[in-house]
Amino acid sequence: MEYLWVFLIGGAICMLGQLLIITTKITSARILVLFVLIGVVLQAFNIFDALSQFAQAGINVPIVGFGASLAKGAMSGVESRGLLGALTGGLEATAGGIAAAVIFAFIFSLISKSKTK
Repeated sequence: MEYLWVFLIGGAICMLGQLLIITTKITSARILVLFVLIGVVLQAFNIFDALSQFAQAGINVPIVGFGASLAKGAMSGVESRGLLGALTGGLEATAGGIAAAVIFAFIFSLISKSKTK
């Protein structure tokens, strides 16, 4: 049953993004930013952790989880280092994911041949 909830919630997030792409003129980049902001707002109001307990990877893996991780890192950075921590805490909290994205993008750029549309 646990896997079903993870699948349904993660699928609902993806479906919402696809519906926004199909029914509006919002670009994919703006939808990604919107989802990151949703994660930040959920974390700021301490809602994300409760959702994460229930939905687990269904909410943590999509871009919403990245936004929550940024916000959590920034908030803990403020507590430990003040205003400078607000700028650096989010990057420290998500450095592993950002580094992995850059490394995999580089590897795939070596393997793949780019084509223009």
